[in-house]
Amino acid sequence: MLVLVVDAGGSLRRGMLGDNLAEMASKNGWSGIIMYGCIRDSEDIAKIDVGVKALGTMPLKSIKKGQGDRDIIVKFAGATFRPGDYLYADVDGIVVSPKELCLPPPKL
Repeated sequence: MLVLVVDAGGSLRRGMLGDNLAEMASKNGWSGIIMYGCIRDSEDIAKIDVGVKALGTMPLKSIKKGQGDRDIIVKFAGATFRPGDYLYADVDGIVVSPKELCLPPPKL
């Protein structure tokens, strides 16, 4: 399962992810997106089969500069995300681990 981790510098000025990109992520089989910044279109994103964690919402669109790096170590909010790490999330937060964790099955 693939998860995109985006370091948007913790900015609250623009929504760095909208419903179109979330839909593309879902169609490409991604499990989730962790955004160290804001998203927009949160009601529509909630209906898409991709988990999204962000600092908040902001209706202003991002300014697309075509910049970015991939497969790099990203550090923010006291956590370090390395390519190949395992990420686990629920409504309360995120856990990152260098190895797969043996978790109990969810309660139904």
